[in-house]
Amino acid sequence: MSAMNVSGITLDDVSNQYSGIATNSPSKTEGSSAFESVFQSALNMVNETDQLTNQAEVEEIKYAMGQSDNLHDLQVAQQKAAVSLQYTVAVKNTAIEAYNSIMNMQF
Repeated sequence: MSAMNVSGITLDDVSNQYSGIATNSPSKTEGSSAFESVFQSALNMVNETDQLTNQAEVEEIKYAMGQSDNLHDLQVAQQKAAVSLQYTVAVKNTAIEAYNSIMNMQF
């Protein structure tokens, strides 16, 4: 990977300059694997929310078409989808708050 050059200063120069600041910081591979783990967890959460929403829609269609007269299953599916969506939104909001806090840090 080549270093980007901005006004004669490369990203490698900046990285080398600040590499000694945090002595206990994880290596790039540890940091990238930690990010990948968090990212995969977030993707799994979104996929699970999508599946629960789809299941609720299937139950709604069954009930509306008269294929099912079990209102309990419909309500349970809708509640699972709603709780999963609320949790996903809460995690997203927390991630955005953390990002904004990091961006507002002064070095």
